[in-house]
This record gives sequence, structure tokens and C-alpha cells, in this order.
Amino acid sequence: MTGLTARIRNGENWPVPEAVLTVTDSTGRQIGRAVADNTGAVATGSLPPGLHTAVLTAPGYQPVARTAQVSAAGAGSLGDITLVAVAETVALPPAGTWTIDPVHSTVIATARHLGISSIKARFAEVGGRIDIAAPFERSTGYAEIKAACIDTGIAMRDDHLRSADFLDVERYPLISFTGRGMRRTGSDTWVMPGELSLHGQRRAIDLDLTYGGFGPDPWGGVRAAFHAETVLRRDDFAIDYNAMVRAGVAAVGTTVKLDLDIQVVQGEQLPPM
Repeated sequence: MTGLTARIRNGENWPVPEAVLTVTDSTGRQIGRAVADNTGAVATGSLPPGLHTAVLTAPGYQPVARTAQVSAAGAGSLGDITLVAVAETVALPPAGTWTIDPVHSTVIATARHLGISSIKARFAEVGGRIDIAAPFERSTGYAEIKAACIDTGIAMRDDHLRSADFLDVERYPLISFTGRGMRRTGSDTWVMPGELSLHGQRRAIDLDLTYGGFGPDPWGGVRAAFHAETVLRRDDFAIDYNAMVRAGVAAVGTTVKLDLDIQVVQGEQLPPM
């Protein structure tokens, strides 16, 4: 095998996927770069022989530098490299089930209109749960939104958006997301990949999460807060442009941004308030 190889783990001996290995020569010129796979394995292409500098980086971890010896065949190995997590700015929530509080959670969909302004639709009825795991990267989540609760501030338009021309809430009453695992991107930011079900279509999406912390609430419970966002393409979910014209929202952009502000309560049931 040619190139420089390494296996990248964290302090708990879990792989660090998408860690980046960069190799520079004695002058500081970059001569190799590669990204770790899901097992934490990383390998560059063939490199010039000699002593080089290897730097391994990943979001949320302290960078590591090593001297790399590359043979005349253009190959070398760094072996196992352990990355140390950057000190958490906010403590992670305890493992277990956390239930979405619909009273203190909301979803906003934003689409560009005429390229100069935005149309916003609010979905107030959201439910579900997050199952926090240890390690946090193995956490999963499920959220569902009642499609009929869409609110753009104009009743006639909302009724049309609920109709078979658009969301068709009679046939597809729920919009749902199932998330599988977390991938750290910063000290308090993560990506949760998963599947979104909307208008009878299912698509793989990534939610960008910002974690706000956790603590006790006035009702005897413990709460945690997350902000999540993603961008969807209308075409991916069979949302017909002509139907949007009939609904009075012509010249809306092809993408829709979703922003979710979610509060979850520790346990499988919400406490009385």
C-alpha cells in the first residue's frame, strides 16, 4: 500500500469519521490530504520519500501533529492516533429518553419570494422524542409535525396549502423525521443525519443542530434545548410549482429552509404545568 495511513479514534476509543489528515514537506508545502472514513481509517495517495509533518484535525477535537517517515516506496504509517475533545462549553444532557414539549417548541419554514423577501409558515404542533445515548454520537431522535397546523398568517392561503393541491393533509397528516446518530461539528454543534417523510415522499437529509444546554424547569422537570435547521428542495417532495401558483404564492424559490426550536423534557412523559 502506498501513501500515509492512520487510524483515528477519540478518548473513548470510538472512530472519528471525517477527521482530516494533512501532510506537508519540510518547506511547509502541502503534499497530501485525506479524510477518514466511518471506521476512522485514513490514507493519502503516494508521497515523496523522507520526513514530513502530518497534522490531524476534526471539529470539536484538538489538532494533533506528528512527524511522518515515508519510505522510498511512498508509504508510511502513523498507527493509531487519539484525538482529545475540546473542553465542552455546555454540559451534555444525561443519557435516556427526552420528550419534545410541543408548548415550547416550534417549526418555521421560510421560502424566498420574488428573490427579495421571504414567506414564513409556522408549524406549532410538533411532538416526538430524543433518546440520548452514551456516547452522545449514538443518540437518535424522532419528531412529527401535524401538517394541518400550517400558519402563514393568511387563512385563505393556509386552507389552500392544506388541500390536495399542496400538502394534501387528508392523505398525509404528518410530517416526520427519524434521526440516527450524531456527528460533531463544533463544541456545541452537531449534524444528525436521518430521513424526512413529507407529502408521501421520503428523503435522506441532515439536520444541523446547535445544543443550548439543560437544566431544571419551574414545573419540577429537567429540560434541554436544541435549535435545528436544514434546507429542502420542493421538487424532492413532489410539491408542484403550479399548485403553489394557484395557492397565491407564485415566484417562490425552489428551496425551503426549516428552523426548529425544540425543548425536550427528561423522561417519557411531560410533567403537568
